[in-house]
Amino acid sequence: MIGVELGGALKNIVAIAAGIVDAFKYGDNAKSGLLTRGLAEMSRLTIAAGGDPISLQGLAGIGDLIATSFSQHSRNRRFGEFLGEGYSVSEALKKLNGIAEGYATLPSAMLLAKKYNVELPIFSALSSIINDSRDPSLVIESLLSRDPRQQ
Repeated sequence: MIGVELGGALKNIVAIAAGIVDAFKYGDNAKSGLLTRGLAEMSRLTIAAGGDPISLQGLAGIGDLIATSFSQHSRNRRFGEFLGEGYSVSEALKKLNGIAEGYATLPSAMLLAKKYNVELPIFSALSSIINDSRDPSLVIESLLSRDPRQQ
């Protein structure tokens, strides 16, 4: 149950990052790499919280992550696109005309990561964009240039 609950919540955060990648037109390979690393982060946090990471390998994890990160109807992906296009958080939320669950979930995910001492580079990067007004292009470029073995 823990894995299903975390998968359903955390995929929205990763989808925001996917939207930023879309805004910069980095392409499907960069987006797929980001999603792979995002799933690894989701798995690390799920394990630390006592969940079974295998629960993320089905519809509650990777299936929902792919749908949310690629759908033109995804509010989370669209919110990320707005951030990547240069809108402030408040402007992006207004322009979205709906709820970006990942935006609301990010603070809780960061608290869990701190509680369980789990490194979440994508989540941390989004937090720096949303909470510290860091430039999305610099943050995402830094993420995409990380050594793949670091995930």
